[in-house]
Amino acid sequence: MDGEIFGAAILFACFSIILTAENANIDKITSKVEERVEANHRLDSQNIFMFMSLLILVILTIWLFKYKRFRFVHETGLAVIYGLIIGAIIRYASPKVVLKPPVIDLPLASNYTAGDPPEVVKVSIHDETNVNSTIQFRYQFRDIVQTEEAEYQEEELVQKATFDPEVFFNVLLPPIIFHAGYSLKRRHFFRNFGAIVGYAFLGTTISTLAIGCVLYGITRVMPYLNLTFTDTLFFGALISATDPVTVLAIFHDLHVDVDLYALVFGESVLNDAVAIVLSGSVEKYGKSTTGATFDAKAFFESLGNFLGIFSGAFALGTLGGMINALLTKYTKISDHPLLETTLFFLVSYSTYLAADAAGLTGIVAILFCGISQAHYTYNNLSSESKLRTKQLFELLNMLAENFVFLYIGVSTFTFTKHNWRVEFIFSAFLAIIVGRALNIYPISFLLNLGRKNKINYNFQHLMMFSGLRGAIAFALAIRNTSSSVRQLLLSTTLVIVIATVIGCGGFTTQMLQWLKIRVGVTDDTDTHNETTAVRNSSENTSSPVGSPSETSEASTPTSQSVEPVKSAYLIDKWSDFDRKYMKPLFTHSRPLLTETLPGCCLPLARLLTTDRQLASDPHRTTGEDDLEIIIDDNELTYGEQSSASIHDPTQKATLQ
Repeated sequence: MDGEIFGAAILFACFSIILTAENANIDKITSKVEERVEANHRLDSQNIFMFMSLLILVILTIWLFKYKRFRFVHETGLAVIYGLIIGAIIRYASPKVVLKPPVIDLPLASNYTAGDPPEVVKVSIHDETNVNSTIQFRYQFRDIVQTEEAEYQEEELVQKATFDPEVFFNVLLPPIIFHAGYSLKRRHFFRNFGAIVGYAFLGTTISTLAIGCVLYGITRVMPYLNLTFTDTLFFGALISATDPVTVLAIFHDLHVDVDLYALVFGESVLNDAVAIVLSGSVEKYGKSTTGATFDAKAFFESLGNFLGIFSGAFALGTLGGMINALLTKYTKISDHPLLETTLFFLVSYSTYLAADAAGLTGIVAILFCGISQAHYTYNNLSSESKLRTKQLFELLNMLAENFVFLYIGVSTFTFTKHNWRVEFIFSAFLAIIVGRALNIYPISFLLNLGRKNKINYNFQHLMMFSGLRGAIAFALAIRNTSSSVRQLLLSTTLVIVIATVIGCGGFTTQMLQWLKIRVGVTDDTDTHNETTAVRNSSENTSSPVGSPSETSEASTPTSQSVEPVKSAYLIDKWSDFDRKYMKPLFTHSRPLLTETLPGCCLPLARLLTTDRQLASDPHRTTGEDDLEIIIDDNELTYGEQSSASIHDPTQKATLQ
């Protein structure tokens, strides 16, 4: 009996020792994990604090520029410069952290190839408490190893400060694009819609092909670059994404002609979407074709993919805006403005994510969601929510735009896989100049054949100059840097983005003066209010920017600018359909559906008509809040003249 008890005690003691050893081992692993979590949290805090400090500096710079404008410097260019300075400090002055153990060489994985690496690798490591047992750790795929160094050193702050394209596309880009659609001056946009679509779709495609062909021809004398036609075409697609945020900011401050603003702004917004879809289509074409010859089947598949993605995203974004309009119309959520604003934000953001999740393009979806929300949903919101949504997206847009340019500047130094080729960079500059010229001038010539409101040469020159490259191009380039070719494209894109943002952005004011572009031009809303005074005026001269009284006179257009000539048929028909059926369905506006729908649809019309619509003024079909949204008959003129088409030799643009 005593022997059994003694044996049981020994067994229990051994079992306890094993458990204690295992617990000690688990505690060590847990402690190590906690150390890494704390270290990562600290580095994340340092990284975020750095960017917040830079944003504060940028905001103070913008405030300073409100009082003192420097002719050849813009705050956007300074944001990039601030980022470059901090990036250099992080790269060359921050302490290096050596990861231990630095590298573990595993046996050759014969079941996999370089083109299809495993996503997760399990590594078995000996248990230090028991040499006969092992512990498995899981490591995820990150990127290809570019160095043969035995000691693998990595500055963790450098890594965390480097531009993350997923953060850009999923966090920073959506509020920028939505704000562009939500705050869009729709009358000017749709008045020039044909020209905008021409520049954005046909022009971007021409630019892509031109850049791809020029670079492919030039690089035939640089065989060491190993660039294929698909590579140069992909570069042409991503670098064709324009981002004239600096130019548009100056246009806004100086009140440049509204049609010129609409052309540059509208082209840049749609152009970004086209460039994203085009680059994806080119990549898909490159994967589907195997030889160096042209593959017609793969080409048409890529073309169909482009059209399908764009039209699908357009439909999804518009549908999202209409669903939110119905929710805000047929519920009483307007009694709770905070919930109403929250719903508005979530539905808008969801359209972007839904489009990306469906394999479409979120940028197109959220752009047209913003336009449709401004056209329909905005009219159903309470007064508090109207103010909140405007201010919310204006704030998010400002923070995101400035953060992106800081991000680009910092990443110039923190990204460690650059492939600098001066000869290719100069070739790329030449190619984008050729591509931009083939975009603007031939398309403007074709558009002017059918326009009474001509796009004059000075406008064309400024549009040529306004083709800055920005965040979209950089984000597309940095998404995949696994090969030396992709690293070359990224480094070249980075130089082009920084050079155009700082250079072209700084010379915009000077270009306005050289090209004699009128400034101090008011919105068309003011134009209608000033029509009577204009017709009694015998002369109209521009004055220096900065004098409120003189600017008011200078901005008064001639009477020719408000004389309708011929309504654009399709837009006129859509406006009539929208006023009679769409607006009464999605908003509380009149006329009632019971008045416009056929008699057979009367029960449905009664069901879709709200008490608020019935109680509204029957003589008022458009509210004050809708003035920027509905295009009236005078605005729908095909041949209406803008200040661009009025030549007055006495007018000179004077900029200070």
